[in-house]
Amino acid sequence: MKAVIIPVTPFAQNCSLIWCEETMKGAVTDPGGDLDRVQEAAEKQGVTIEKILITHGHLDHAGGTEELRKKLGVPVEGPHKDDKFWIDQLPTQCARYGFPESFSFTPDRWLEDGDTVTVGNEEFTVVHCPGHTPGHVVFVNLKERVAIVGDVLFQGSIGRTDFPRGNHEDLIHSIREKLWPLGDDITFIPGHGNLSTFGQERETNPFVADMNFG
Repeated sequence: MKAVIIPVTPFAQNCSLIWCEETMKGAVTDPGGDLDRVQEAAEKQGVTIEKILITHGHLDHAGGTEELRKKLGVPVEGPHKDDKFWIDQLPTQCARYGFPESFSFTPDRWLEDGDTVTVGNEEFTVVHCPGHTPGHVVFVNLKERVAIVGDVLFQGSIGRTDFPRGNHEDLIHSIREKLWPLGDDITFIPGHGNLSTFGQERETNPFVADMNFG
């Protein structure tokens, strides 16, 4: 598996192009906007985009989803249905923040905890991680030891929980009880900022480090 990170929108959100090296089929994760750059990256790498994966319904992660789906004619998978209320608000949220026109959408497949999604011959396990939003999901490739975590976890920080239906306790539980057991060696691509590993965050992240949870 390979991945290229494409920062998009004024919020510098880490949209990712991920693909299977055997088939050169790929997926776009969280196309918040700047879709021309996303498609250019796929063309440069020789990747055929076969689907769109969404971690959660915030505008910088999902604002360009419907436009990209119509351009490419590919299905959308994710997030969990508890984020429908965020997706339904995309047009008004984007207008409020001065983003380009956006459209709400219905995924071809809502995802549940424990589901699997495929990208070419690569397989990702879906982990439902509420807290930042109630329907946030994380995509984990257990074979390659890579996770796409959206806004659940960052290098040295965690997602905000002051949005509607955010919950700090739920977020801490999602990270410590659902992500940490997957292994310290997993490298994760966050929704913003630099890559890190679960192990590094268990040691140093002031919000979820083991030392703070005796």
